[in-house]
Amino acid sequence: MPALRLLLILAVTLIAGFTAAPAHAVEKPNVVYIMADELGYYELSCMGHPYIETPHIDRMASEGLRFTQALAGSSLCAPTRCVLMTGKHSGHTSVRTNGGGTPLRAGEATIASMLKQQGYATGGFGKWGCGGRGSTGVPEDHGFDVFFGYYDQVHAHSYYPPYLIRNSKEIPLPGNQGGRSGETYAHYVIVERARDFIRTNRNQPFFCYMPVTPPHGMFDIPESDPAWQKYADRDWPLEAKRYAAMVTMLDRNVGDVLSLLKELELDEKTIVCFCGDNGGNDYFRNDDRPRGFHGPNVDPESDSQFRGRKGTLYEGGLRIPMIVRWPGQIDPGRVSDLLWYFPDVLPTVAELTGATPPDDIDGISIVPELIGEEAAGREQPQHDYLYWELNNQIAVREGTWKAIRPGKNKAWELYDLSTDISEENSVADAHPEVLTRLKEIAEAAHEPPVEGSFFNRKIHERDRWAKWGDTRSK
Repeated sequence: MPALRLLLILAVTLIAGFTAAPAHAVEKPNVVYIMADELGYYELSCMGHPYIETPHIDRMASEGLRFTQALAGSSLCAPTRCVLMTGKHSGHTSVRTNGGGTPLRAGEATIASMLKQQGYATGGFGKWGCGGRGSTGVPEDHGFDVFFGYYDQVHAHSYYPPYLIRNSKEIPLPGNQGGRSGETYAHYVIVERARDFIRTNRNQPFFCYMPVTPPHGMFDIPESDPAWQKYADRDWPLEAKRYAAMVTMLDRNVGDVLSLLKELELDEKTIVCFCGDNGGNDYFRNDDRPRGFHGPNVDPESDSQFRGRKGTLYEGGLRIPMIVRWPGQIDPGRVSDLLWYFPDVLPTVAELTGATPPDDIDGISIVPELIGEEAAGREQPQHDYLYWELNNQIAVREGTWKAIRPGKNKAWELYDLSTDISEENSVADAHPEVLTRLKEIAEAAHEPPVEGSFFNRKIHERDRWAKWGDTRSK
């Protein structure tokens, strides 16, 4: 009898322990991370944009969680990608410039290398930006089973390059010579390879990283694309029409990925993230629209603005759209004001998948905010501070306080974003103690960069030249 009672107690304990476990611990989820290149915070129709149509991303937001205070790792392509991949802020990363293929150091850990140790299939499709060919930073040396697309951001400016790269090998694109015209639209090929990767790895956990290039680069889209037809007859500048069409095309791609997951019965097993890589640019400005034709940093409802744009550390350079969807785990239709940024992606993915993050990261997991504190079994931690540096610019965020040094030998500025989201009125003189504290944080957060290295710059430079290919002299 005592033995039977002991067995019953043990059974009840095991059952209770199982049902009380966090929902994300039941099975390793797949992770799909889709990142648009230079898409502005307000350039989605779910953000009230009056004429750019993004119905699939809007639906993703209604079925998941939209963040209002998600911030990029930097305000330029290469450094923001390095922050995302490594979980380090830009005072600790190896890639802090956008100068052309600056590489990760040999052996530097990434989300992909962390997940590969957990048995995940790992694939990347789009623009890498963390090391050109012939360097220590190529993605296949940092955890990716396959990476297909562009390694260098200059190569990625053209949608008709003569070739793309797969694990450092050139894959010719028929009928292309570089520049702005050709027979094979590179973005179509990249997205289809990503979908193939999902299909191929449907029976095992996978990480599908899609840092796709639209709407950045040369603003080109095939005239046969349905997205172009939506804007072709608008009375807008040609490039502004193409840009809007590229955003709507990307929206369709997001819908295609979500549909594929449902088709493969992976919908509830897959967490999908969609975001921009850095703040929007004020493209196609005119006298009537000084913040850009599409107003990426202008609230279409209130007309309030984020100061700055891509390349600056004001809010316009850092504020990004961010949506996360995971049916059955993330309550639909939520909007979160949690303050977080790219270093947090790696530890969040680590907690969701049972992986062990590297010791030298700066991010914190936002799993409690995603699935709820009760399901996660703990409260959501908050950042003591957030930090950025880029080209002699420095910014520190502490709650609603934000200190900025906008350039070398320029005076520090201080803003209270709770009352001045546009960063118009510096209160540095009124709150010297706050500014002093944030400057001390900035000094402690910076370490001199230690970049990776090249052993063959020739093939890297070839990729950069391929932006124009045979069209350079024409």
